[in-house]
Amino acid sequence: MTYEDIVYMVRRVFENADARRVLEHVAIQVNVTGEGEGIFYVEVAERQVCVEPYDYYDRDCLLIIPSKAVKELCERKYTLRSAIENGTVEFHGDERKMKLCLSKIKLR
Repeated sequence: MTYEDIVYMVRRVFENADARRVLEHVAIQVNVTGEGEGIFYVEVAERQVCVEPYDYYDRDCLLIIPSKAVKELCERKYTLRSAIENGTVEFHGDERKMKLCLSKIKLR
């Protein structure tokens, strides 16, 4: 799997996401390790989710995640919350904003 495949897969997951209940800006940088490693960000702004293949220097949160876990999360084999809790995904940053996204963004 290439870096471009990973970004495309994550974009597909969020393309119809409902973020109407997120009333503040949230920027999450995702550092992918392993096959197809690279960096992208997920931004919630104006109640919409955007995924772009760039660093986000003024981020609220940072996720470090193996590419295999990205694929499994996109396939909805488990949740991001459970992946953070069990240590599959390493989290750094503003816990309140991460919890806001986990509880208020609905995937379709």
